[in-house]
Amino acid sequence: MSWRAWLQQSVRRKLLAMALLPTLLMLPLVLGALLWWGDIVYDKLLIAKVRSDLAVASGYFDQVVERVTAGTRAVADSQALLERLQRNDAGELDWFLEQQRRRLELDFLLVSGPTETLPRNNANGPGIASWDLQQLKSVSPDLHARVLSSPAGNPASRVLVIVSQTDVSDRGRRLTTVTGGILLNQNLELVDRINSIVYPEGALPLGSRGTTTLFMDDVRVSTNVRLFPNERAVGTHASPDVRQAVLMQGRTWLDRAYVVDAWYVSGYKPLLDVTGRRAGMLYVGYLEEPFRLAKWGILGLTGLIFLGGTLLTLFVSLRWAGTIFRPVERMNEVIRQVEQGARTARVGPIQNQDEIGRLAGQFDQLLDKVEDNRATLERWAHELEGKVATRARELASTSRSLHEAQRQLVQSEKLAAIGQVTAAMAHEINNPIAVMQGNLDLVRELLQEKTEIVAPELKLLDEQVERIRTMVSHLLRSARPSEYAGYVEALDAGAVMEESLVLSQHLLTSRVRIVRDYQATQRVEFNRQELQQLLVNLISNAVQAMPDGGCLTLRTCDWCGEGYRRGAIAEVQDTGTGIAPDIREQLFLPLFTTRRDGNGLGLWISLSLVERYGGSIDVENAEEGGAVFRVHLLSEALVRSPAVPEQG
Repeated sequence: MSWRAWLQQSVRRKLLAMALLPTLLMLPLVLGALLWWGDIVYDKLLIAKVRSDLAVASGYFDQVVERVTAGTRAVADSQALLERLQRNDAGELDWFLEQQRRRLELDFLLVSGPTETLPRNNANGPGIASWDLQQLKSVSPDLHARVLSSPAGNPASRVLVIVSQTDVSDRGRRLTTVTGGILLNQNLELVDRINSIVYPEGALPLGSRGTTTLFMDDVRVSTNVRLFPNERAVGTHASPDVRQAVLMQGRTWLDRAYVVDAWYVSGYKPLLDVTGRRAGMLYVGYLEEPFRLAKWGILGLTGLIFLGGTLLTLFVSLRWAGTIFRPVERMNEVIRQVEQGARTARVGPIQNQDEIGRLAGQFDQLLDKVEDNRATLERWAHELEGKVATRARELASTSRSLHEAQRQLVQSEKLAAIGQVTAAMAHEINNPIAVMQGNLDLVRELLQEKTEIVAPELKLLDEQVERIRTMVSHLLRSARPSEYAGYVEALDAGAVMEESLVLSQHLLTSRVRIVRDYQATQRVEFNRQELQQLLVNLISNAVQAMPDGGCLTLRTCDWCGEGYRRGAIAEVQDTGTGIAPDIREQLFLPLFTTRRDGNGLGLWISLSLVERYGGSIDVENAEEGGAVFRVHLLSEALVRSPAVPEQG
């Protein structure tokens, strides 16, 4: 039952639907709006925050790079360094550089002479550089040892450094180069400082936590992300999606990302070295789970509030609607009782003084009037029913008789006309045939041995005369099929079906696909030529029903009827448009046709042939489309007529 039908059956349901419909419509709309806000606007707010966090972290990182650059330049330009270089006091120079390194919070600060070799930036400018371990060892053996002693090791065998180099000159002559920088590998103090700036205590609500990481390529070289409670996730890799977007395409990643063991709202920014190559990434992010739980908690609380409001509305609506639908339900119950035969059932007094109460009182008065008139109407109806039934039977009998008589008369007139025309034509054609045959015999008698010269021509004339006689005989069979019966023999229905298909080969095209299913084992008694004529006619009709091509199915199977009747069924099925019900009733009538080039005799002759041997033909539309003609053939023919001589 559809919801509309269910709703139309009760006033109670309609009133409740009217009361609850606004609430039931608002609830999904509000929840849908919250879901939209949670999935789109709320997510955008989270992404906006991580964007600002990444900007803060990137700004501080740029300040560190600038601090390294400015500090290194200040040392290189200082008079104190120049004086110590001029005095050539190595111990005092090392002490001065160590003091400046600590003051500038650098990991290394050293000078090299004109002939000494230290790692240099390809661009000779400040910024990030990627050194191998040998370069790092030449700068600072202590830093080299710190990298190698890392629990995660250094899988890439390279390190990431912030480096600045400035030449020291005296009166236009370069004396040395000052190189200063910070090692980013295992620089936990730097990432913790960035993290405390971006995510200070209490900056993230709901128990979320922020993280900061420095990557060399896609490997974490310095991070506060924990792999285990007491071990940082140094040496682990970023996800392939992040690597593709940030390192391969140079884009800033602002989205959810799976970091080690949880989902974080993450921001990744590529770090460019002094040559412009993407050497690593700067990452900040915060745990997503608390925000996701808060979002679903808000949605759940809102749903509960609306559910409570809906239940309260339902309770109040039921209380108010009861004063309306209870009187209506009582009237409906009275109607049901009256329909079941309780003629004295009434609504009775109603407390309501509104329109519905007055309607109930008037309804009882109407029932009283209906009961008074019912007896009179029943008496009149009983008398009328008797008269109408008698008259209807008389009319039905007369109509059937007239229709049957008219049908038989029309059919008899058609058959008589066909027979007369056919017999006259046969008589007129047989006379010249007899003259031709007599003259041929006379020619043979007169010429005697000389006939051998024209023997082939005389034989051809004999064959054509015989062919004309056969055609006249077939014409007579078409006019009066029940008077002509050929030689009866036991036939394989499938074999005859295949022979008929060969005879119909000129009708078939490449667009007609043939399916054969010959399963009949019973042999049927029929005249072979007449059975071929019948099947060829059905095959021709099936092909003509498929002008654009289709599937022609030829099928035989065994058949057992009532009593001793048994035999085989021959089916011809097409995939055309089928047969309309109004056409099916006239299909086997003589001279009835739906084609302009048809004579309307094919199916009538086929039915006459089958009925002469005790069989039948029926037709129906197939479920998959098209029509199916079934010919019931008997294994013992009920009519065995000898061949009738063919004469004019």
